[in-house]
Amino acid sequence: MKDPFIVKYQAPELKIAAEFLTTWLPFLTRDLCNNCTQSLSTRVLSLDPDCSDGEPESLQLKEIHCDCDSDTNSLGSWKESAIEYVPQVTSTTLTIETATSNSNSPTVRLSWADMAQEEDELEQDDDAKQEENEEEEEINNGKPLVEEDQGTNVQKNSTLSREQREYLRFKNVKRKKDFICLERVNGRIINILDGLELHTGVFSAAEQKRIVDYIYTLEDRGRKGELRERTFSAPQKWMRGKGRVTIQFGCCYNYAVLKDGNPPGILRNEHVDPIPLLFKVIIRRLIGWHILPPTCVPDSCIVNIYDEGDCIPPHIDNHDFVRPFCTVSFLSECNILFGSNLKVVGPGDFSGAIAIPLPVGSVLVLNGNGADVAKHCVPAVPTKRISITFRKMDETKHPFVFVPEPDLQGLQPLPYDVDESKSMNPPSQMNRQPVFRVVDSENGKGFSGRGSRSEPRYSGRTRSQPGNRRRTRVSLDT
Repeated sequence: MKDPFIVKYQAPELKIAAEFLTTWLPFLTRDLCNNCTQSLSTRVLSLDPDCSDGEPESLQLKEIHCDCDSDTNSLGSWKESAIEYVPQVTSTTLTIETATSNSNSPTVRLSWADMAQEEDELEQDDDAKQEENEEEEEINNGKPLVEEDQGTNVQKNSTLSREQREYLRFKNVKRKKDFICLERVNGRIINILDGLELHTGVFSAAEQKRIVDYIYTLEDRGRKGELRERTFSAPQKWMRGKGRVTIQFGCCYNYAVLKDGNPPGILRNEHVDPIPLLFKVIIRRLIGWHILPPTCVPDSCIVNIYDEGDCIPPHIDNHDFVRPFCTVSFLSECNILFGSNLKVVGPGDFSGAIAIPLPVGSVLVLNGNGADVAKHCVPAVPTKRISITFRKMDETKHPFVFVPEPDLQGLQPLPYDVDESKSMNPPSQMNRQPVFRVVDSENGKGFSGRGSRSEPRYSGRTRSQPGNRRRTRVSLDT
């Protein structure tokens, strides 16, 4: 334990290393002689501080003569001749707790362990095996993943690798990119939703539960003062639509002009906790599954925890953050309103050109006009809701002591083509005229592309108008 290389790491990191390398020992010791196998396994075991302190002489590292011409070990046989190590703490618990408890420490280096384990842990949960099986059946239209061989049923989980499971999940993501809402802005009729995308099926129910539970843990730690001061914010509730809890990572963002005159934007001289490991796993999925481009890997995020009646007023995200950015929704579905001229009707009530439902577990990507021309807001939610907004900072706006996360560098999407057949539009509607809406932002009048009569703007207090009207073509020249 006094080795110059080991002293650079903390005890929790060494424990993770011992568990991680023990899992790989069957591969690492393949074709090695018995002496080499025992030497390597003993060295791996010695990384665990709980096992190395006060070890008997038989477990301490020794110079063992290597005779590589002797019998070698086949895959999986190392336990017969080497020391068996049984981890006492699961990697899920240890990784997350270590990351959060040391979030203020600059010496945390857990990304190497996260690399090989966190992705699998997001996909696998012992309490959700049945649910995952049902999801895989849905992916394959109710057919078994493996054909029956002479009347013998082959279990799916035993025949699918992690890459195969991820590919099936990736192909099942539904992507809607054809949002249209026409408004007259500065004398021109434009699609204010151009650049908007909605991706569903990105997170399973088990994954959503794990993420939500972790956010509740962060909220509890924030209320106990275990996070940096500017990381956690829980304003007092004094009226409907006020009091949303926020947890910021990566940078401290200021929503309003401060007393010292600082305008809204990133506060470069303020510091918050770094992005947690679990959120990095989410970021890797967003990039890997072609939801965000590799040129816009998020380096900051903000968690919003809504109670009943909480809202987000109309706004356009500050340009201290580059485009695109995205919001992931959890716990309950709600509407997000878009319009070039959103209006405040009352506390938590807004009216706008169009409302888009955000399903649970969905990812809304904002870019182009959808991010820079149209304002957006969330009316007072009817029930508990959580969202995470992931954004990349403008490099010129980085906090003064900002250091990029090493394990978020060089991320690339998976080498799969996005299946256009997974569009959210049913096949029967693929060739239909797109539904759109024209709103004159100057006088508030509007009309629908599916009706000849004018319609009022959407109000957060009313339900969406039915879409069973007769289709008509609309000339934009008029």
